[in-house]
Amino acid sequence: MSPLSLNTVTVKERWGLAQSIEGCARHGIPGISPWRDVLHAMGVAPAAKHIRDAGLSVTGLCRGGMFPAGDAAGRAAAIEDNRRAIDEAHALNAQCLVMVCGGLPAGSRDLAGARAMVRDGLAAILPYARAAGVTVALEPLHPMTCADRSVLSTTAQALDLCDALGDGLGVALDCYHIWWDPDVERQIARAGTRIAAFHACDWLVPTTDLVFDRGMPGDGVIDIAHLRACVEAAGYKGFTEVELLSRRWWAEDPDQVLTIMKDRHKV
Repeated sequence: MSPLSLNTVTVKERWGLAQSIEGCARHGIPGISPWRDVLHAMGVAPAAKHIRDAGLSVTGLCRGGMFPAGDAAGRAAAIEDNRRAIDEAHALNAQCLVMVCGGLPAGSRDLAGARAMVRDGLAAILPYARAAGVTVALEPLHPMTCADRSVLSTTAQALDLCDALGDGLGVALDCYHIWWDPDVERQIARAGTRIAAFHACDWLVPTTDLVFDRGMPGDGVIDIAHLRACVEAAGYKGFTEVELLSRRWWAEDPDQVLTIMKDRHKV
């Protein structure tokens, strides 16, 4: 069974980062993946120490990216923020920095131009990431988010960028975003050792909110076990990270959420 990791967004309404670290230690969950908002609230150095003292692995830092912007100043600001995120991932000894690459700039219909901005932004930060020893993990997002969150919609697109830009890039594969893709098995095999993270959550039927209604693994229609088997066959032996953006689960007692996570992970 793969080791389990908690993405802190799963309990964001009830726990800060310190509570999430302590909750993982208390429940015997060996991995954690912070979002940058809770990391900044705690402070990078105190968080790094607390995580080390708890004996946890940092399976990823969420998130970098958001490269497209309406002007050069906005694009430059995004690149600077990504360099800060690389520094933070390095300080945490994170296994990767997860990239949500960004949607269309406000008022734009230029999808090709936005994708070019993503490529240019990645090319600008990659030397810095390589020098820091930080893997930049491109996370393709479901096409429903193309306008506002990510113009990178498929695993194939992500791997094309990896091929074009070279060392230091990998992919973060989230079941919620890739399960629908008829080419997903072939693209996972193509990814091979470039798989830097595997995120688990479920697609509910009906889904009442396309961003904030993810299901606990086992509650929806995704064959998570099959996708996990595919990434393992491709060579990935790392953590399964549960990442629930869910108003339903945010309202629950976080200790209960972690208990259910562990129980579902055993199935």
